[in-house]
Amino acid sequence: MGKVLAVCVSEARGTQKKNIGRVRLIENYGLEGDAHAGSWHRQVSLLSYDRVREFNEKGAGVDHGAFGENLVVEGFDFKQLPVGSRLRCNDVVLEVTQIGKECHSHCEIYKKMGECIMPREGVFARVLRGGVIQEGDEMELVPDSCIDDQ
Repeated sequence: MGKVLAVCVSEARGTQKKNIGRVRLIENYGLEGDAHAGSWHRQVSLLSYDRVREFNEKGAGVDHGAFGENLVVEGFDFKQLPVGSRLRCNDVVLEVTQIGKECHSHCEIYKKMGECIMPREGVFARVLRGGVIQEGDEMELVPDSCIDDQ
């Protein structure tokens, strides 16, 4: 079981995501108002709060959304979940589609710290079922057999 600590979007690609606290997720699209939403396999990005906290303890000093993550969740080590894992938060059901990503150009965080955690810690998912997620909501890992793809 995890707890959502931040819900972040960016209005334009190439800009840092900002925590807006609450958002509607649209089935097979992503977060409403997020520039990276669309009909593809990386509709939602998730990052473990524990990994962000550890990175900040090294002096990074980054806010939620700085890595390009949509959801910051405490209580999960997302990179340990296999592709195909499903997560439920309220009515929303997400399916993990990718773990980590190649970083084509070094971001400001990398330039400052010599590393960035999103390429190895970030997880991407598609929205199987839409709904609203906000800070403080609980997220759970659910077996495939408990979810109907509709």
